[in-house]
Amino acid sequence: MAPSKLTIEPEFGQLITVMFNPNSYSITKSVVWTPSTVATADVKANAPVLSFGGGEARVLELDLFFDTTDEPNPEARDVRVQTDTIVQLTRITPDKGRPPLCTVSWGGGNRQDFPFKGVVTNLSQNFVLFDGEGRPMRAQLKLRFTEFVNREDDARRTDPEATTRVVRRGDSLASIAADVYRDPGAWRLIAVANGIDDPFKVPAGSKLTLPQA
Repeated sequence: MAPSKLTIEPEFGQLITVMFNPNSYSITKSVVWTPSTVATADVKANAPVLSFGGGEARVLELDLFFDTTDEPNPEARDVRVQTDTIVQLTRITPDKGRPPLCTVSWGGGNRQDFPFKGVVTNLSQNFVLFDGEGRPMRAQLKLRFTEFVNREDDARRTDPEATTRVVRRGDSLASIAADVYRDPGAWRLIAVANGIDDPFKVPAGSKLTLPQA
């Protein structure tokens, strides 16, 4: 079976499937650790004490290749028909007042790298082959996504015991457990922590405590 194509799904708009999968990608992540100041440093220590200063957003970088030289339709042979869908990810939309949040997916399963949720923070296009009308037929794109973190979701992943969840219409304890713990069967933890006798009778608007799994 052929390998799946990398896709980019903007929060609004059409799903983008790349023409060719990238040969490689890189993900970088910086974590801030600040050394103690000279005034408080222990001169007898081999290294200063470090204080955790938080994590910075991950950055995903891709090189994408587009080629329309085999396209029989002269109008569709303009490779910008393909690359302009990527350009749109950098454009402000009137209803949101910002470019879209995107989900980049490649391969099966749910891993640390994909799906990657972020926004385009840099796009470079290089057009390298043209037809007789001056239309570009090959393009090389360098694309950078910076991770976008939803604070509520991030808090549930890093410290579920200290977080809460407001029940929305259509929620169930099982669906909440699947979202928070990746295990629908963990609904009993939520029920016990909140004194719920009937898991099917949790009205919308209720505020639930989410215990540590």
